[in-house]
Order: sequence, then C-alpha cells, then structure tokens
Amino acid sequence: GGGVGVETVVQQQQQPVSLTPKVISIRAFILEKSPTDDVQRSLVIGYYLEKQSGLSSFNAKDLERGFVDAREKVPGNVADKILKNVWKGHMMQVKEDKDGLKAYVLTNTGTKFVESGISK
Repeated sequence: GGGVGVETVVQQQQQPVSLTPKVISIRAFILEKSPTDDVQRSLVIGYYLEKQSGLSSFNAKDLERGFVDAREKVPGNVADKILKNVWKGHMMQVKEDKDGLKAYVLTNTGTKFVESGISK
C-alpha cells in the first residue's frame, strides 16, 4: 500500500492554494471589509499596515497615507479616529513613539474585529 502515502503528499501540496492571496491592495482590502465609518476605516487601515505592510506600529501620518493610498477621503482629524479606536479597545498606544508622533498597534480585540469582517 505505497499509494496512500503519495496521495497524502499531493493533498498537502494543494492546501496553500485555497488560502487567500497574500498581497492585496489596501483599496481592495477596505472594499472587502466594508467599514461603515472613518473610525472603522482607520482600524482596517491600521490592520493592513501591520499585517500586509509589515509595520510594527503606525502613527497618524501612516494612517493618513493609508487613506490616500486607498483613495479614501482622509478624515479631518485622524488622531481623533485613533483615540476612538483606543476607547473601543481596538487599538492601544505603544511605548516607542514613531517619527515624534504617538504610535499605535491593534489589540487582539481589534484584530479579531477586522478579521471577523467588521461585525456591528
């Protein structure tokens, strides 16, 4: 019964194909998650910056750039949107500032919120 072993190998090789492609544009990512307001958009962009762009943390400027890259209207006060996410427990400030600005990361709650598809 050597045939079984071969089949298992083939199945293992096929698995990664079904995973979502690694690289997705920030614009496509926001459309996919369809956040309803600027606070959620900021969270989705923060998630993207961490997971896709590989930033260890992000500041208000990074988020602004994310809005621009996504062809989204940049909110008047991005820092305020960040604070609202912090109050919700979706983001938290990290000790190290970034380029002289406060830096943030997504909390586990914020990450789950985005990954579960922005459940209201």
